Amino acid sequence: MTVAKPASRPAVPHFSSGPCAKRPGWNAQNLKDAALGRSHRAKVGKAKLKLAIELTREVLEVPADYKIGIVPASDTGAVEMALWSLLGARPVTTIAWESFGEGWVSDIVKELKLKDVTRLHAGYGEIPDLSKADPASDIVFTWNGTTSGVRVPNADWISARREGLTICDATSAAFAQKLDWPKLDVVTFSWQKALGGEAAHGMLVLSPRAVARLESYTPAWPLPKIFRMTKGGKLNQGIFEGETINTPSMLCVEDYLDALQWAKSIGGLKTLMARADANTKVLADWKARTSWIDFLASDPAIRSNTSVCMKVIDPAIASLTPDAQAEFSKKLVALVEKENAGYDFAHYRDAPAGLRIWCGATVEASDVALLTQWIDWAFAEAKASLARAA
Repeated sequence: MTVAKPASRPAVPHFSSGPCAKRPGWNAQNLKDAALGRSHRAKVGKAKLKLAIELTREVLEVPADYKIGIVPASDTGAVEMALWSLLGARPVTTIAWESFGEGWVSDIVKELKLKDVTRLHAGYGEIPDLSKADPASDIVFTWNGTTSGVRVPNADWISARREGLTICDATSAAFAQKLDWPKLDVVTFSWQKALGGEAAHGMLVLSPRAVARLESYTPAWPLPKIFRMTKGGKLNQGIFEGETINTPSMLCVEDYLDALQWAKSIGGLKTLMARADANTKVLADWKARTSWIDFLASDPAIRSNTSVCMKVIDPAIASLTPDAQAEFSKKLVALVEKENAGYDFAHYRDAPAGLRIWCGATVEASDVALLTQWIDWAFAEAKASLARAA
């Protein structure tokens, strides 16, 4: 089968699942007011950091009594702060179905060495039985599995009368999916995901229940400085007012502010979610008319609208060994990248072979549609090459 090379390329060919595409219309000139060369503890620095927290609350629709802090080391730092500071007070239920969720489980079991841990796990493209999560335990889970394209369908499975805390890694869900705040006690994400910010800065959102745990429980292990959220047994309020634990990049802060202002200007969370849904629909429509591709998550109810993972189901490719399938997918992506028509949309290294296309709100549906045309062309080229090699 021969497919003609498309005539047009995406205006913005960035489809990485992190760092993600910058917001439409982004320009470095938008950052001209960054407080460069100034202390983050100066009046101007504190004001910008506080504004970042306030705009985050507004755009994400975070309840007024939840605390929002800017913390070191991206989403990973925010998750680790929560795990090391809060766990150990009661049993833990871990819920994982892809690489990053499994990473948190490994830290809980191998590093914190907690013994009373119930593991609810599933393979790529699937999700565990969420009804088995024990409300008497602390529950650790990802809202959206970035490497599998699988998300929780909702938070109905979380008890409103739970005794434990829910700790949710929402880094590829925030700003694209509706988070059920009353069911969540700790929420983490990074600037580099759904709003296309820059890396290395994390966000930590705490419910009143999480704050109460911090103020009433002291872990059995020592905490490094960058993990400490209390002083004298009370919450360090400064962290949640823009007084960061370590030095943030004021250039990155300005970039995050720019993304938040854009999000607010287009209609806030409702519009952000609609844009992500529209981008994902482009892929669903493509899948419906394309015989060789399918979603990794077969159930639409748990299918991500950000990190959309797809698999090649063409019999000639699906019959190859996993390593050969991975090589085929990499070659397909490389062909598109060589044409500057789409970057960084191969499967995650630990995930099943296929494609992972970011469809968050900073991506345009028209660019997703053009990308699918280039993928069609690259698939035909890669398959023909494989046939010649055989």
